[in-house]
Amino acid sequence: MSASYVPDPRDLLRRLTADGPSMIADLERLVSAESPSADFDALRACREVLADIGTRLLGGKPERLPDDDATGRPGGLLWRTGPSDRPPVLLVGHFDTVWPLGTLERRPFLVSGSRATGPGVFDMKAGLIQGLYALARLREVCAEEPAAAFLVTADEEIGSPCGGALVTEWARGARAALVLEGAADDGALKHARKGWSFYDIHVTGQAAHAGLEPGKGRNALIDLARIVVRLESLTTADGQVTVTPTMAGAGTTQNTVPDHAHVVVDVRAPDTEAQQEVDSSLRRLVAETAQLPFEITGGINRPPLEEASARGPLAVARDCADLLGLAWPGSAAVGGISDGNLCAAAGAPTLDGLGAVGGGAHAEHEWVDLARMPERAALVAALVAALPAD
Repeated sequence: MSASYVPDPRDLLRRLTADGPSMIADLERLVSAESPSADFDALRACREVLADIGTRLLGGKPERLPDDDATGRPGGLLWRTGPSDRPPVLLVGHFDTVWPLGTLERRPFLVSGSRATGPGVFDMKAGLIQGLYALARLREVCAEEPAAAFLVTADEEIGSPCGGALVTEWARGARAALVLEGAADDGALKHARKGWSFYDIHVTGQAAHAGLEPGKGRNALIDLARIVVRLESLTTADGQVTVTPTMAGAGTTQNTVPDHAHVVVDVRAPDTEAQQEVDSSLRRLVAETAQLPFEITGGINRPPLEEASARGPLAVARDCADLLGLAWPGSAAVGGISDGNLCAAAGAPTLDGLGAVGGGAHAEHEWVDLARMPERAALVAALVAALPAD
């Protein structure tokens, strides 16, 4: 470990444990600022709440990253701490959620025992709060504050069309990336994520009256159905590669032969070779099966976060847990993706799942374990200080 490591790790944990009630209050503020990915006004409002919390904790305002020129989508936030002339440890998160505006009315932030529920509480607003408190307390206990950057984006849930480039840029210059997405089961860290590809397959036919002259039509839906049935064959027997049709549409009226049909396909693969292979196989399958004109849009969106990228920071995390007196939560490979995939692809040693302990991401029962927020913040803080420059 580096010389800048926290002199007394258990003092750090004690300070963050004392912060528990404040963490909960700040989490309620952030969850109550709804932030669906598609609502720019709501995103801006949530961004201001997060900026206010971070300014209070870190003693300085964040940099507000520019809005996207093409769409007007709000940019994210960036905090820098410690020496600016040294490669930072990059903390990564996002404040957009999958929940539409108004979800809070029927499912507000609630605390029951040590559990908190509410839209976005696990994915990933609790992780953002933990990250800010980690940096705030780290500066109190280190003789020399370690170099760190905390990048929070506003579009991760829709594939990071704007924020992804910034994540990649910052990851290239970082000594490591720590991703504050929610933990895997029972608090496990995430040492690997599958790669993500998505496709929209369009088939074009010929419309005709379904009752008077159906034979004059060319049914795009039937042709697409042939393709969809065959897509299942691309999922491997062990489930490591999955090919899943998720959304579809066809036709204009109930008595018209559909002249257009499309399906969205979600593909997950454990490594780069498998991801490229299934991409080729899918395109070949469609070309061999379609009897009508077709088009495939989309493709590979995120390369996998492979275990080799996490090996170094995972070993340091285990040492940090021991020094903090925390039970080691273990680690897991998961099928979901995050901006951690982009960090690893940029060459940064990357450890994911350092956010809240809980579950139910994207589900009505989404929850976090409030009692474990201080220990997760302490683990992040210790990692920032301990990760070596090389």
